[in-house]
Amino acid sequence: MLDQYHLQEEGMDVLVMLEENPDHSAVLAHVNSIPSPLASAERSSRDIVTLYGAPSPESVALALAAAVECHRSSEAKIETIRHLGVWPERGAIGDAAWRDSTGQLMTRDLEIPLEILHSTAGRLLAECGQLIRRLVAGLSMPDWPEGARRAITVSIGPIVGLTAAVFAPIESLLDRIREAEGLTYESDGD
Repeated sequence: MLDQYHLQEEGMDVLVMLEENPDHSAVLAHVNSIPSPLASAERSSRDIVTLYGAPSPESVALALAAAVECHRSSEAKIETIRHLGVWPERGAIGDAAWRDSTGQLMTRDLEIPLEILHSTAGRLLAECGQLIRRLVAGLSMPDWPEGARRAITVSIGPIVGLTAAVFAPIESLLDRIREAEGLTYESDGD
């Protein structure tokens, strides 16, 4: 069972993506938790956060808070699939699905009140605000390769109280993307 101890000990992976042309005007973000394959020896699940519109440190922190709170719930299970919509005025609302020990599909509605999201987002900003701002800057950079999806993976790992984000340096991420696309270049200063 994935519990608060598990989150604090092993952390969680989050893929943060930016949807630049939002069709959903009221929703701030979607948070999806997807279990890893049974044969995988890596982390237990992966969360995908899709932000709509221009990201800000506050909007990213609120969306990450929804992912963290999903994993902190008392009924969180490793094999659970979750889908939440995050609204700035309503909190996070969605559902969870998993199979019980007999193989029967179980579902549950999820709701994370706005007050809890704001509290968790505030702690995330206090503990790793600089890194969240770097994530926002990376997603907002104008020089992403044409056709590339704006997405950055974040590992939220153990710290007292909540979590600590450990971001791959954004500059090295963009260098890897450019290199993979054959867009590396030499400058006179190198």
